[in-house]
Amino acid sequence: MPEKSPLVTDVMQSSFVVIDGMATVRDALLQMHEANSDVLIVDKRTDDDEHGIVLLTDIVSAVLAPNRAPERVHVYEIMSKPVVTVHSGMSVKNCARLFANIGVSAAPVLRDGAIAGIVTYRELAFAHLNNESES
Repeated sequence: MPEKSPLVTDVMQSSFVVIDGMATVRDALLQMHEANSDVLIVDKRTDDDEHGIVLLTDIVSAVLAPNRAPERVHVYEIMSKPVVTVHSGMSVKNCARLFANIGVSAAPVLRDGAIAGIVTYRELAFAHLNNESES
């Protein structure tokens, strides 16, 4: 019988930061630095809205590289929205396939319709290493 792949819930980051889309990129950088994270979830504006996501790579490519002032750019201007989400019960293997197929490197993890964490390529890769060492 093939070995069971770990689930996203087993490897996700359960600690994450939610930021308002009206916050400045400078505020986002401060929150990322404080949380030691490369990913922020952008809060919904209304109940019928969707979450967004902003990555450190978004900030570097859309703000810092073109020499825009981080205190003059809002998160909503550079975020990705709506954000692709994954279910906590998805296998790490299928999550990695999904990321590769659609070209994302991070996603919020949903459990019972609410965000329970974040998963990135980092967690997926390390889960693969951990799974190898347990075999």
